Amino acid sequence: MAKRLFKIGGGVALFLIGVVLSAHFVLQPQITPLPTGTAATHIVVEKSKHLLTLYDGDALLRSYPVSFGRGGLGAKQREGDQLTPEGQYKISGRNLRSRYHLSLRISYPDAADQKRATENGVSAGSDIMLHGLRNGLGWLGIAQRQLDWTQGCIALTNPEIEELWRVVPDGTAIEIKA
Repeated sequence: MAKRLFKIGGGVALFLIGVVLSAHFVLQPQITPLPTGTAATHIVVEKSKHLLTLYDGDALLRSYPVSFGRGGLGAKQREGDQLTPEGQYKISGRNLRSRYHLSLRISYPDAADQKRATENGVSAGSDIMLHGLRNGLGWLGIAQRQLDWTQGCIALTNPEIEELWRVVPDGTAIEIKA
């Protein structure tokens, strides 16, 4: 009896491993890498379209479907509202040790965001990032696009954030609009 259960358990385990490996390859975006030496000059994020677009001057480099904060598509008002901010910002740094696969820091809050929050007696919040999937969950790939799930950040698949990491220098302008 124990041998039979082991065989069934082993078969189930092999099946699950197969499903996870298949999902990894099926759910990863198939993109041709941008050429070596490519550098974005600015980023435009359109929340209503769930789209992040990279530009070099006026030339469109690439667009990526993205996910946002689970609080909805409104503009961030305070810490903890789980909304993604709107406005003109910069990429102000990068975090290799993020809980998510790579992260590029967005310079939120700016002076206007901070002033509005102070006038409303709340904290503006911070740590708004462009990032990949939570470490260990990269196999979810494009499935993460099915819902807005972050705490206010902008999420891409791991291969997509790796490309952004490579072509978006610190200081790059990012416009996030409704």
